[in-house]
Amino acid sequence: MPTVLVADDQLLVRAGLCALLRMAPGVEVVGEACDGEDALRQAAATTPDVVLMDIRMPGTDGIQATRRLLARPAPAPTRVIVLTTFDLDGYVYDALRAGASGFLLKETPPERLIAAIHTVAAGDMLFAPSVTRRLIEAYAPPGLPAGDLPPAWHAVTNREREVLLQVASGRTNGEIAERLVLSEATIKTHLNRVMGKLGLSSRAQAVVFAYESGLVVPGHTTAEHRDH
Repeated sequence: MPTVLVADDQLLVRAGLCALLRMAPGVEVVGEACDGEDALRQAAATTPDVVLMDIRMPGTDGIQATRRLLARPAPAPTRVIVLTTFDLDGYVYDALRAGASGFLLKETPPERLIAAIHTVAAGDMLFAPSVTRRLIEAYAPPGLPAGDLPPAWHAVTNREREVLLQVASGRTNGEIAERLVLSEATIKTHLNRVMGKLGLSSRAQAVVFAYESGLVVPGHTTAEHRDH
């Protein structure tokens, strides 16, 4: 049963989300926070599986809180779903860049919200990879110049690079497994390894890395491989 922390500076929104989740089977609310600093304190105390994080909060906003939360060592990973009003939003891109596993619109139906919590708690992609790709292509800065990839990139194996590029191109694990003639479990293993080597905390953050590093070129339907 995934445990959830709700962070939103609007009392009515926060109370409504908590009430909804407390009525839902298979989800446990372990706390509610009124801003980013409060979310960090409560996450340290309760170690939730998932944090529902409002992006725009006074003081420490959801982006800063997400970055700091995911940078802290923890016995088990905490996943962040950011809550937003607009899907194509630079704030959402910054949240994915900080390591959020995905985003949901605030008017998301209850059943989809609950399904999203279970999906993210299991470490899977929150929504269709094409949605992440569309957002990233809208806001990603130009790729790094040749030679500017981080030193950790050289520890990534050819197969791990191949899997990362396929993920960044918008393919699901099943599609990648079929394309590379491997099992889905093997694809997940390769992706987890490359994320660990590069210090990435979510699948969405891995896609952001691929675009910002120039490994994938916006507007192309297939990944473009740079030799480094």
